[in-house]
Amino acid sequence: MDPMTTSKHMKQAFKAAVLGFALLAGTAHAIDLAGAKSQGWLGEQRDGYLGLVRSDAPPEVRQLLDQVNRQRSAQFEQIAARNGISVNDAAAVFAREALQRTQPGNYVQGPGGWVKK
Repeated sequence: MDPMTTSKHMKQAFKAAVLGFALLAGTAHAIDLAGAKSQGWLGEQRDGYLGLVRSDAPPEVRQLLDQVNRQRSAQFEQIAARNGISVNDAAAVFAREALQRTQPGNYVQGPGGWVKK
């Protein structure tokens, strides 16, 4: 095999490995979040952030809540800046999408409090 072909294959393999790692890392986090939601600890709030459904949630769940909400806040700020809208408007759009994506049996914040979807 010539050096050009070898280099091309190595680049493709590297890209595939990076993509695989990113997907794996995202999945591991998503499984934790999905588990916390399915256990009824966390739910989607109307403001685009996660909320604590049950006050007896373990510390790991509270840490996950804080971590995800920090990430969401940063994303809302970026989206708002890119699109010339307020952070609250960016969060509101996300909240509507998150409500639609919420699995049946998980909690969402309704006008009167937490309800199972």
